[in-house]
Amino acid sequence: MHRVVVLALDGVYPFELSIPVRIFGSATAPGGDPLYEVLTCGIDGRPVRTSADFQIAVEHGCDIIGTAGTLVVPPFGCGPVEDRDWCPPPVAAALARLRPGTRIVSICTASYLLAAAGLLDGRPATTHWAEAERFKRLFPQVDVNADVLFMDDGDVLTSAGVAAGIDLCMHIVRRDHGSEVANRVARRCVVPPWREGGQAQFIERPVPEPDAAATSATRAWALGELHRPIPLAEMARHARMSVRTFSRRFREETGMTPGQWLARQRVDLARRLLETTDLPVDRIAERAGFGTSASLRQHLVASIGVPPSAYRHTFRAARSDRRVH
Repeated sequence: MHRVVVLALDGVYPFELSIPVRIFGSATAPGGDPLYEVLTCGIDGRPVRTSADFQIAVEHGCDIIGTAGTLVVPPFGCGPVEDRDWCPPPVAAALARLRPGTRIVSICTASYLLAAAGLLDGRPATTHWAEAERFKRLFPQVDVNADVLFMDDGDVLTSAGVAAGIDLCMHIVRRDHGSEVANRVARRCVVPPWREGGQAQFIERPVPEPDAAATSATRAWALGELHRPIPLAEMARHARMSVRTFSRRFREETGMTPGQWLARQRVDLARRLLETTDLPVDRIAERAGFGTSASLRQHLVASIGVPPSAYRHTFRAARSDRRVH
């Protein structure tokens, strides 16, 4: 079983601290066996002060960091970031316990700790958009991108604020165990099964006007029609709106245009079919609404950087290796 260790430091934000145990702790094999063991530790095992008006008792000290397959660091601390020592000696000593090859994950401004420890030197990373300029000034050696939800650089992954931490943990479950497991976690936790890391951190009007008719019913309907072209006008008719109103409200609710959203759902469906079936690529392209294998290949390469056959081979090889270990 893969062990996830969550490092709770003084000033930790309680919500973000709970994300790893909620997401990874909900991931189970088809028979119900847990796929991750999630343990929370502090530096010395004593109660940890939070950013709220309470402390949290943790059962483990930092010695368990040396047993982690994945280390997750939630955001912590308050006040101007320039005035803070982001990696004091006790924390640096705790991180020194990491075994080579351990996957390291930061949520929100915990990326400052990773940068201060030298773990992000020369790497792409992200953080909360409001802190990005300070981050760049403090750590010019890091290739920071504040316009994305999360960044996956293999063994080091960083995310933006709050909900992006959920997105990143869901991404890891999906990367480790595929779409079926990730979708079960999403249903159990009532969160989106997949928001692509490259999606913008915020949208101009994330909450629709109170009297706006939601587009969620049309989105649910469209998921059952991905095998065929779905014109924008047809989606608007289903929602009983004009094309202009539908497009505006759709973007308000999702942060994407209907076309962008459909493309992502088609890619998601194609990935699930590549992972879970032996269907030929041509057939998968038809079922996902791409029409041809060439179109599927183009969209998959643009989205995740690999063609369908390579994705299928890599995913199955990785899953086989996990069973062996």
